[in-house]
Amino acid sequence: MSNSRTNVAIIGSGTIGTDLMCKVLVSESLNLAFVAGRDPNSRGLAVAKERGVETSADGINFLKAHRNAYDIVFDATSAHAHVDHNTVFSACGKFAIDLTPAAIGMACVPSVNLTDVAGQQNVSLVTCGGQASLPLAHALRHATEQIDYLEVVSTIAAASAGTATRENINNYLTTTERALSLFSGANKVKAILNINPAEPGVMMQTTIYAYAKCGDFSEIEGAISKAAASVQEYVPGFQIALAPIMDAGRITVSVKVQGSGHHLPSYAGNLDIINCAAVAVAAHSGRLTRSRQS
Repeated sequence: MSNSRTNVAIIGSGTIGTDLMCKVLVSESLNLAFVAGRDPNSRGLAVAKERGVETSADGINFLKAHRNAYDIVFDATSAHAHVDHNTVFSACGKFAIDLTPAAIGMACVPSVNLTDVAGQQNVSLVTCGGQASLPLAHALRHATEQIDYLEVVSTIAAASAGTATRENINNYLTTTERALSLFSGANKVKAILNINPAEPGVMMQTTIYAYAKCGDFSEIEGAISKAAASVQEYVPGFQIALAPIMDAGRITVSVKVQGSGHHLPSYAGNLDIINCAAVAVAAHSGRLTRSRQS
């Protein structure tokens, strides 16, 4: 096991956790110790075993018993479960990256505030819609005088929305809106999630509508372009679908996220955007730890 790699564990063997596993396995800076779940018949645990990863259906109890085998844990379960899990993670001295909408820790978007994770025990990745929209909302904040109203509409394919995602809809909306307020400074925000059952699956798309006081519109165009380029450094499939336009005082900009196809087909960009963010945070944290130890 290379000393240059950070040992990590995943709890949650659903759609998000399985795609995350695939991404960690190809990472040059992370070493996957375990995938833990709660259903011994989980397809995700079966896929992990096929990939040669040690698995357990004992969930948090397994991770607690094997605490010395990993330094960072990704939680891809549910918002409710993460609240209990983090009590264990904290007691064990583990850095937790939360892929649920529990929003216990600092909200992190790698292209915006990755350096702020230093010293944190728990980092929240908000939601997939949050990871797609927050970089642009943050860019609009700095390219306008004031955002009066900001609305974000995300559409994902039904096949990419696992059980936990569907059960967490209320948490999803609340957590996304809270982060939108934080990153945009808008007076009022709203988040909407559409789960589209169409076949073949639709690619993830997120559209931002903003009413804001602004001067030179070219500043907005430049800020959005720069923000998108920053996200593309860790999410290659992130792309501007509709460049910023101004109509009747409303700014509209839309992005699409094409998935890498690690677990589900390329339409599942919602998996990519949050899982690529998770890998970026873990890799950064690992580098910080190694630099302190050297």
